[in-house]
Amino acid sequence: MNNSVLESINKKICLENELFRSQEFISFIDDVVSVISKSFSKKNKLLICGNGGSAADSQHFAAELVGRFMRERKALPAIALTTDTSVLTAIGNDYGFDRVFERQVEALCVEGDVLLVISTSGNSKNQVNAILKAKELGVTTVALLGKTGGECLKLADYSYVVPSSESARIQEVHLFIEHLICELVEEDYVSKK
Repeated sequence: MNNSVLESINKKICLENELFRSQEFISFIDDVVSVISKSFSKKNKLLICGNGGSAADSQHFAAELVGRFMRERKALPAIALTTDTSVLTAIGNDYGFDRVFERQVEALCVEGDVLLVISTSGNSKNQVNAILKAKELGVTTVALLGKTGGECLKLADYSYVVPSSESARIQEVHLFIEHLICELVEEDYVSKK
């Protein structure tokens, strides 16, 4: 049992060490913070979606921006597309689950907004469809991914693939990335006021 705990901790530490030394990762964070900050400064919004645990991450991410993360400031316009069960079930029933995010993007997004998808595989059809619709509308797309990056990797304007095939490790890194983005966007927002 003890070896399993140590092995799990070691995997997490190794993955994080690899991540933090990566110029690709640092550039991704810098680019995404810039895109989201610019969108907010123009009175646009961030829409976030994911399935399962990534749906919970979407809600957490939006809550940190609408509420506050580390600094007192005005609320920032972030919407998790995973929260309205009436909308999700109506779209799912009438159009199919593959379109639950696409229809919301069509209804809520305008040019200058940012759509951020969170997926451990990058192959969820509902997220692929959301990215395609967002691109039609002139919305910048960002993807937090894992494993091979899947279809979303090919479609998103900005994407980062966590170098792991384990969903739990991928989700842990996604949460770190979300918190890092919140912190830096918040810092940027406060410094411009």
